This record gives sequence, structure tokens and C-alpha cells, in this order.
Amino acid sequence: QVQVVESGGGLVQPGGSLTLSCGASGDFRRIHDIQWHRQFPGKQRELVARISRSGSKQYVDSMEGRLTISRDNAKNLGYLQMTRVKAEDTAVYYCNAEIEIFEPASGYSTRYYWGQGTRVTVSS
Repeated sequence: QVQVVESGGGLVQPGGSLTLSCGASGDFRRIHDIQWHRQFPGKQRELVARISRSGSKQYVDSMEGRLTISRDNAKNLGYLQMTRVKAEDTAVYYCNAEIEIFEPASGYSTRYYWGQGTRVTVSS
């Protein structure tokens, strides 16, 4: 069973920085696309950044310039660094990873797995 886990959330002051991490455990071959989403109370999750296995990056316009997405393929980890955080960045941040797994009936295929989310609170 593959699991995706985020960490690194918490309370941060406005203008501060923090780095979220995303890791996977279980039986899989490799991680392809890594996405970071955020969810405000009562709202749907929205994509904030994504990175391909080769390192191609995409950012949502509203947060571009304050986010840096990265990954370490050898460690099967993804990261989202947030800088100059604002109160409106307060949300639960989720990692959604495209993971290559082996299925006896069909061989290797990829699926997206969500983590449980990590809460980021920006407040003084």
C-alpha cells in the first residue's frame, strides 16, 4: 500500500518562511509528477505548484515569486518552500503525487495519491 505524507506545516509569522515536505512509502517504482494543492475552509482544493520528474516547474500566478517547488528523486521527496508568507496563505496544504506501481494484472501503471494534508497558519 502506497502512502503519501506531508510535513512541515505549523504557525508562521507574516513575512516569514517555511518549507513543506512530501514523501511516499510503500511498494512503488518511482514518483513522477508532484503537485502541491491548498484548501481554504469551505473551498475546493486548488493547485499551487507542480514539478515533473525531470524538474519542469509550474506555479499558480497568485503565489508565483513566493514559492519554490523542488524535489529529490533519490530520496523520493518533494518540497514546497514558501517565503514572505501572508495571512491569506493560511490553509491546509496537500501533496498529490503520481506514483508508478506494479499491478499483477496489468504490469506497471501510475496513480495519483493524496497525502493527509499539513496545516499552515500565518499569524502574528
